Amino acid sequence: MKILVSDFDGTITRRDFYALLAERYVPASAPDYFAEYRAGRLSHFDAMAAYFAHAPTDEASLEALLRDTEPDPGFGQAAARLAAAGWELVIVSAGCRWYIDRILQAHGVQAAVHANPGRIVPGRGLVLERPVASPFFAPDVGIDKAAVTRDALARGEVVAFAGDGPPDVEPARLVPAPRRFARGFLAEELRRRGEGFRWYHRWPEVVEALL
Repeated sequence: MKILVSDFDGTITRRDFYALLAERYVPASAPDYFAEYRAGRLSHFDAMAAYFAHAPTDEASLEALLRDTEPDPGFGQAAARLAAAGWELVIVSAGCRWYIDRILQAHGVQAAVHANPGRIVPGRGLVLERPVASPFFAPDVGIDKAAVTRDALARGEVVAFAGDGPPDVEPARLVPAPRRFARGFLAEELRRRGEGFRWYHRWPEVVEALL
């Protein structure tokens, strides 16, 4: 079995969902939730939940947010090629499954998804929930991406990882450098550590390299 474990926000999409919320809906008077997280006053999960609480609840605004995350236009076709070549796609995210599922559906992609569940609640925005029933649950982030990757390594003969952010450093280092795909923070951190990786600009380039 061959498995690609892939981050979602900033990897399959160009923009992070939480970043769009921060830009458009979080008032200037609100705390910098990620500064609070970096200072150790909030967990990563709680910082994300705080951003998501500012999500609009009307359908038109939500659709605009999903569109403006800018999923790669070649995502659906690349995922189909990956599946046709016998690869399993596993998506891991510290974000919310609510919007991930909708974007996957819009692009006709079927994949295993490990992310925090959530729901739109009028007056409360996008309510993020801890995936306590998941075998990969971690209280601080919701989903332990490294645990998902270790599971893939136990199941698959060939495993690759693609990501871009701080939570992707540990899982990326579990796979061999030729199958470790990085951009953004992840690429900078791996370079700082002197560890090998393959740079990608767009997610379909990951698929091209694997096939």
